[in-house]
Amino acid sequence: MDLKEIQNLIKFVAKSGASEVKLEMDDIKITIKTASEDGKETTFVQQIPVGNPVPTQPVAPAAPATPSAVETSASEDDSKYITIKSPIIGTLYRKPSPDKPTFVEVGDSIKEGDVLCIIEAMKLFNEIESEVSGKIVKILVDEASPVEFDQPLFLVDPS
Repeated sequence: MDLKEIQNLIKFVAKSGASEVKLEMDDIKITIKTASEDGKETTFVQQIPVGNPVPTQPVAPAAPATPSAVETSASEDDSKYITIKSPIIGTLYRKPSPDKPTFVEVGDSIKEGDVLCIIEAMKLFNEIESEVSGKIVKILVDEASPVEFDQPLFLVDPS
């Protein structure tokens, strides 16, 4: 089960209104809990290798309301830009390695599928790809800085 499938499962559970879903497969065990009646708890996914460890994508906490990697920014100044958000928690790297150039800089044109950065989580390096085309307007995180799930990373002008 890859990261996209897990994110789709989270979205489905959040929309279904179920309070808890448990899924066990050969290599992973996933538990998704949504907000309770008092709204104090948020959705989370727990991935635990069972038996022989199989390399899998790390999974980050998710809010019950439509978790998405790309959303329109809410602030007035940036309202015409698209915000690319972190799909996982971890440490963000803007370069593939210390001696290589950064993936993207302010002013660079990007298209769907372009790698924007890498987020390291649990010793796995996950390439973060753009889900939109446009021009990088602002980079909101520094090299080697920790990022949270759904944290804004880049502002993109889609025009």
